[in-house]
Amino acid sequence: MSDEYDFLFKVVMIGDSGVGKTNILGRFTRDEFNLDSKSTIGVEFATRTVNIDNKIIKAQIWDTAGQERYRAITSAYYRGAVGALLLYDVTSTQSYKNISRWLQELQDHADSNIVLMLVGNKCDLKHLRAVPTEEAKQFASQNKLLFIETSALDGTDVALAFRNILTEIYHRVSAAENVHANLEDSRKPQQGTTISLTPQPGDSDKKSSSCC
Repeated sequence: MSDEYDFLFKVVMIGDSGVGKTNILGRFTRDEFNLDSKSTIGVEFATRTVNIDNKIIKAQIWDTAGQERYRAITSAYYRGAVGALLLYDVTSTQSYKNISRWLQELQDHADSNIVLMLVGNKCDLKHLRAVPTEEAKQFASQNKLLFIETSALDGTDVALAFRNILTEIYHRVSAAENVHANLEDSRKPQQGTTISLTPQPGDSDKKSSSCC
C-alpha cells in the first residue's frame, strides 16, 4: 500500500548544522529520536504517506547537510522541491539569524512557487530558549512563511508541521490543476457552437498575410 499514492511531493529541510533536521526526519518517518545523531554528510531522504482530503500524499523528505563545505553538493537537490522547512534551534540565536541566509539560498536555487515553512525546533528546552516565539512568528509573517515550533525529542507538533506544509502544497497544486482544466475547457467548442470547415469571408486575406 505504501507504493500507492495520488501525489508525490518533494520537501527539503534546510538550516544550520545541529538544529535537529535529521531527528525531525526520523521522528516523522520512523517515530525515532537518536540522541547520538551525527551530522548529515551530503543528503539523505526518507518517505512517508499521509492522507489529505481523501488523497494519498507521498512525502519525499530530503535532509540536507548544514555545514558550509557541503553546500555545493546540496544546492542541486532543490530541483523539483515543492516545499521546504527552514529550521532553527529555539535555544540558538545564531541559527535563527542564519535563516535569512538560508531563505536567500532557497530564492536563488528553488522554484519561485515553493511552499516555505519556518520551524523552531527544540521547543521542549523552555529554560534555554533564546528566540521568542512572537519574534519568529513576525519574521515568518513578513516573509510569507508558514510557522510552527516543534520538538523532535518528544514529538511535539512534528507530524503537524509536515501535515500543514503538505496540505498547503496540495491545495496549491489542486488550484493550479483546476485553473489548467478550466483553461482547457474554455478552448473546447461550447455546446451548440457550429464549426465550419468551409472557408469563411476574410480567411483568404488572413492566409495571404501570413509568412510564406
